Amino acid sequence: MAATLLAPGTPAPDFTLHATPDQTVALSELRGRPVILAFYPADWSPVCGDQMALYNEILPEFHGYGAELLGISVDGVWCHAAFARDRKIHFPLLADFEPKGAVARRYGAYREHDGTTERALFVLDADGVIRWSYCSPVGVNPGADGILRALDELTGRTAGARS
Repeated sequence: MAATLLAPGTPAPDFTLHATPDQTVALSELRGRPVILAFYPADWSPVCGDQMALYNEILPEFHGYGAELLGISVDGVWCHAAFARDRKIHFPLLADFEPKGAVARRYGAYREHDGTTERALFVLDADGVIRWSYCSPVGVNPGADGILRALDELTGRTAGARS
């Protein structure tokens, strides 16, 4: 059963989630710049590890668009901290832990049958409106091409103009 993600043109629901035990990130704090939301099932799964490592590697390219990247799963902050340390992740991993999957549900990205999130991607514009969304099969790394195309469209760049 495929997820029904929030569609482009929809205002992104605001949220505040823990990035560490004592620090939170609110989506509303990031207004004024593009935001990439990368929902993923679990920190230590092989595909998730590869996906987050890829995004970490091309983080400077995302930042070149002025975009912020947030990884979101139902894992807790301590699990995220260990995963980020092990994989040397340099962007926030947010814990949609309690109530479990509450943010993922609002975005249409919660997997009720197994209690994780879909491998769902969203690109938000500077006003917090969803401009692109995509749900990849759980076992498939969606890569970054769709994100980069969406950022190109937001900024009016052409694919060849990326630096």
